[in-house]
Amino acid sequence: MFDVVVIGGGTAGVAAAYTLSVNGLKTLLIEKKDYLGGEMTGGLVVPMMNTGASLINQDFFNLMVAEMSKIGAQIEFQGNKGWFNPHALKVVLNDILEKAGVKIMYNTTVSGFVASNDRKILSITASGQNSNKYRLSEYNNMIHSDNNLAEKSKILLEHIETIYVIDATGNCDFGKLCNCNFLENKSGENQLVSLRFCMRGVDIHKFGEFLREYDSDTDVTPIEIINGKMHLSTAFTWDKQDKWGLFPLFQKAVTAGDLTVEDCNYFQLFTVAGVDDEIAFNCPRYPEIIDIYDDKVVSDTYKWLNDSIIRIAGFCKKYFKGFENAYISQVADGIGIRCSRRIKGKYVYTEEDLKGSKTFDNPVLESNYPIDVHKTGKDSGVEMVYKSYQLPVESLMSADFDNLFVAGRCLSADFKAQSALRVQKSCLSMGEGVAKYIVKQIKG
Repeated sequence: MFDVVVIGGGTAGVAAAYTLSVNGLKTLLIEKKDYLGGEMTGGLVVPMMNTGASLINQDFFNLMVAEMSKIGAQIEFQGNKGWFNPHALKVVLNDILEKAGVKIMYNTTVSGFVASNDRKILSITASGQNSNKYRLSEYNNMIHSDNNLAEKSKILLEHIETIYVIDATGNCDFGKLCNCNFLENKSGENQLVSLRFCMRGVDIHKFGEFLREYDSDTDVTPIEIINGKMHLSTAFTWDKQDKWGLFPLFQKAVTAGDLTVEDCNYFQLFTVAGVDDEIAFNCPRYPEIIDIYDDKVVSDTYKWLNDSIIRIAGFCKKYFKGFENAYISQVADGIGIRCSRRIKGKYVYTEEDLKGSKTFDNPVLESNYPIDVHKTGKDSGVEMVYKSYQLPVESLMSADFDNLFVAGRCLSADFKAQSALRVQKSCLSMGEGVAKYIVKQIKG
């Protein structure tokens, strides 16, 4: 029996689980992979995008900054403290949650549930492949198992009772299992997917001096010396080619056959905190909208994205000074998905709410991050929002079950509003904010 079960140990899930546990609630975190952090770690989505100077539900973010800084795996670049080393963050997150008393089931998925007639989830069923890989045995004295743990070749099933459930799976997998209602996109409303990767062996100082030669616009290509190390970033989208100093090199590479036109539709790179020779890439981006639930389509997309990574890495080695000895060191363990299922909540947050800076009685976050839609065309998908806006906790409550909450990109919001709220810092605030709300419901 747990007070709260959090399903999904990604960005929103770790913040929720930590907050629940340090506030005295018995918390179980179920993660289908063998590490925490989701897109922050395995997805290589670094650094975090800045969302303004919000003071709402940033405790977990500030704790990550402090713990990562202790081991030299965090920097503040251009006023953004969310520059983390994704490799070190896996270890730090596990340490933070275990010290907080969170019970963690790795390599585990939720395969079933029991609900009452009065719209409440009563229990869930968690399953793993074999007892050698899972920590399920430590719960034997608390919950019923319908398997013999001695038979290690069988799938384990653990029936777990809970008062509240938080679906932080990103794709709202538990909500789908429960047959919850979801919001539908209008025609043409969707986001492109990406696959991130890293290269090591880069002479960062040489590359930085090369960038200064080609692009003097520090708003587009900022370069800073932090703790004696050079850090930098640059970005390009095909609808802003005339504003980027490196664009002629991409033109030359396309003409020479080193890149395709599609490889150039989006290009962004960053240095990595605590690593002297690594560059993280926010690309390639697949040029067409795909059905992320069609396995064949996803497989074909993976192939194209991996082939594009080979081309982009080769381009960097040939055209960028400092990359002569560089090599691909890591590829994200999954396609980066910006928009998937969005649950129908007790409140559907809208583009008008966001642009109008509507206030709420129970906000879980504040942000000024813009509407950000990755489109197939050459017109910009970014719509600037200069005022801060709030998100209510009711947009994280399922309309179908009174004790089911969501946190992360699967929130109850229309397409445009979700595109502004899907970024990591906002997801951290959602996880923390919904956890604090649940603490109040249980403790009063």
